[in-house]
Amino acid sequence: MKKTINHIAQKKRIGCPITMVTAYDFTTAQVLDEAGIDSILVGDSVGTNHLGYKSEREVTMDDMAHHTSAVCRAVREAFVVADMPYGSADDAENALVNAKRLTDCGADCVKIELWDDKAGIVRVLAENGFTVCAHMGYNPQRHNKPQLFGRDAAQAAELLNGALALCDAGAKLVVLEMTPNSLSRKISAAIPVPTIGIGSGNDCDGQVLVVNDLLGMSRRLFKHAHRFANLREKMFEAFKDYIDAVKSREFPGDDHSWK
Repeated sequence: MKKTINHIAQKKRIGCPITMVTAYDFTTAQVLDEAGIDSILVGDSVGTNHLGYKSEREVTMDDMAHHTSAVCRAVREAFVVADMPYGSADDAENALVNAKRLTDCGADCVKIELWDDKAGIVRVLAENGFTVCAHMGYNPQRHNKPQLFGRDAAQAAELLNGALALCDAGAKLVVLEMTPNSLSRKISAAIPVPTIGIGSGNDCDGQVLVVNDLLGMSRRLFKHAHRFANLREKMFEAFKDYIDAVKSREFPGDDHSWK
């Protein structure tokens, strides 16, 4: 059965952790869906992880529509969230057009990087029937490098008040990236919608990881991530074995050929 925002919200109400992972292609999304993931995020991290861009700011609406469509063709049950790329939600008119484009691709929800500076845009989207996820704390689209947010009292209060304002505007999910554990706990307890943490401790209502980090495909291991596999090493070994087998004419063998 297809998971909805009500399903995700119910998990917060009963205290059951929500699982989310990024995916950018059909095959990965299909495997995640079959594994029982609650939500798949088609993140603008596709730019730095799959497209070779230097930053998320280079990701375009065409990129996001292309990858969102691929993911949604695979998904049968997971709740799909698609990132609004850099500059696509700077004003209400463009936000409506671009959100519709992503939902037309199959996304169930659109995610916007913001604090409370775009509460008005969230309100317009919500009033027009879009399910919105607000992304707070470290925002790759606006901050030059990863950094912890909410370290001091003033910034912590800004994040908490911003989260409340965004929920009041109609946000149905809040991603908290790189915020201290104690602050994430307070925000999660204070707002009525689920929080999804990345580098924000274990007291959020759910967790999200970039699939490349989870599978060990990235060269760099971030503090907030855990390698649940080491596919980069396994891929390297498989490619080397293939190269050696072709060079030695061991492949293809009789089992792989027709006579």
